[in-house]
Amino acid sequence: MDYTIDATNQKLGRLASKIALILQGKLRPDYEPRLAGKDRVIVENISKIEVTGKKFEKKIYYRHTGYMGHLKEKSYREAFAKSPEKVLWTAVYNMLPKNKLRAERLKRLIVKK
Repeated sequence: MDYTIDATNQKLGRLASKIALILQGKLRPDYEPRLAGKDRVIVENISKIEVTGKKFEKKIYYRHTGYMGHLKEKSYREAFAKSPEKVLWTAVYNMLPKNKLRAERLKRLIVKK
């Protein structure tokens, strides 16, 4: 089943948790934890998503290059301006269980601007 979600005026975290539940298949009557699930999620109008409080200024995304002292950081404002799809994808990625099914579940997430 395909779920189409309009992200206009929705909060990032609440939307990501809803998407994570759908991708795991927990909304289906035949839910099985060991299976990846069958539902796809299509998210539209991602550029109109919101965050609460001062997260727009203070939220930081970190990544490490692998070399000593090369910890890169990017604010939410910079990350969202460059790629709003990646911001939502990262939020959903971190909300899914950390196991071998995560990559397969994320393939069924389709994000449109």
